[in-house]
Parts: sequence; structure tokens; C-alpha cells
Amino acid sequence: MRRIFIIRHGNTFESSATACRIGAGTDLLLVESGRAQADRLGQWFAAQKLTAAHLHSSPLQRATETAARIGAAIGHAPDGTLPWLNEIDHGPDEGRPESDVIARIGEQALTDWDERGIAPDGWTVNAEARVAAWQDWFARGGEGADLLVTSNGAARFALLALGLSPASLKLRTGAFGELAIGEDGIVTLQAWDQRP
Repeated sequence: MRRIFIIRHGNTFESSATACRIGAGTDLLLVESGRAQADRLGQWFAAQKLTAAHLHSSPLQRATETAARIGAAIGHAPDGTLPWLNEIDHGPDEGRPESDVIARIGEQALTDWDERGIAPDGWTVNAEARVAAWQDWFARGGEGADLLVTSNGAARFALLALGLSPASLKLRTGAFGELAIGEDGIVTLQAWDQRP
């Protein structure tokens, strides 16, 4: 059986800071709490004694740092970045506080994004290409575990590629989802938005 773990990077804002909508246009490092989340993820994966077949991340520093910390814990150096794991482009909402984003697009637009993956006006998502990339990854053969470190915006397309829609497509920072692929090629959702 093949297992795919979709992992969201750790925190990029301290709890005292005003969180802003950050996408592909802003390449932030992890803050202290984000490094702690990445280390907890690494410890959890190490405790599972998984055979890691692949460890990839998006090109953004917050994802590569999370992957490096997980890799150090499991004894598997990251295998490099995959562009399709990169965050989406929030367009006019990039770097804006959530209250400003809601004022511009409305609560319903954010609900549609979180529950159905419908991008608000002005965001560049490339949904079809993202779905196709996830489907291609699922179709690859092999055994063991694939650990893919990405962002909330990109992770949701793994579920959409499978036609799955849990109550929320969101993946919190420092959380992961797990998919299993049986010998018959059927992909099943094992867990979503789990934090160790």
C-alpha cells in the first residue's frame, strides 16, 4: 500500500502578530512556533517508522524549512521541490489582514473557498492544472510513504482531485492529511487536518 501525507508548513506569524493572507508572492520563513510545529511533525513521522519513498515540498522557504526539519527527524533528506505544490496567488489580497480580505470579497466567498475550492475574484489558482498534477501524483506506482509539504491553498486540490469534500478543505499550519492508495489504485482519505 502506498501512503501520501499532505503536510502544511508551520506558522509564519507569531500569535501576537496580525495574520495576513500570504500566498505565492510572499516568501516567509517559519517563526519559532512554526519551527516547533515542524519538529513535532518530524517526531510524529519518526515514531510511525514509515518508509519514506519521497519527501518533497513547494519552493517557498516556509515549506522547504518544514520539509528539512521533518527529513532530519526521519533520516531522509528532502528530494527537492515541486512547483505544483506552491501556494496560490492571492492577487489584491496578498499581504492584507483577513478583515480587509473579507471587506473586499465577503464572507461567502471565503466559505466557498474553504468548503468547495472556488477561488475568490482576483485570485490566481490554476485549479485545472493543480487537480491534474495531484491526479498524476496519485497515479504513480510505488510503495512506502510520500511526504509532500505544501500550503493550505495548494493542499485542498488533492481532495478536489479525488472528488472529496469534507466539511472543510482547510489544512491548518503544522497539520497533515493522509491518503492511502490500494493495489487496485483506489485512493481513500484516511485523515485530514490532523496535528501531532
